[in-house]
Amino acid sequence: MTERKPPGMAFETWIDHQITQAQARGAFDGLEGSGRPLPQRVREQTSYEWALEWARRQEADPRDLLPPGMALRREREDLALRVPALPSEAAVRATVAEFNARVEQHWRRPQDGPDAVPGLADEDALVRLWQATRPPPQPPEPLTVPSPARRRRWRLRWRRSP
Repeated sequence: MTERKPPGMAFETWIDHQITQAQARGAFDGLEGSGRPLPQRVREQTSYEWALEWARRQEADPRDLLPPGMALRREREDLALRVPALPSEAAVRATVAEFNARVEQHWRRPQDGPDAVPGLADEDALVRLWQATRPPPQPPEPLTVPSPARRRRWRLRWRRSP
């Protein structure tokens, strides 16, 4: 931590003094990218574009940058893509119930700024979607009853032999 700015010294002078001391200590030696020019910006960038570019550089998902209400709206749209992969109707209903509980919790939370108001997911529609994406049931294979093995009549054989 740096020491406090002495009273009576201008802020710019204090900053320049700290930079000069750091250079003398070698704090700026061997930094990554030293000696190379900064990348050129061809156009003005909005804060949103900057945030998306930063997320790509950090290999993060840009969806993580959404405000909570927008993220819940996006997740509601993605439920239709997730539902067909679920194993059972009970799993579909549980997933939708968990999502709707988080939406209701979001509604109860006070919001600081403007945020999208997410709606509840339609459980019955998602169950119908899940049922429509199920493969048709395979017809049961007919049971084949093995034919009884021919039994040899030992009595007849015994009588024939003199």
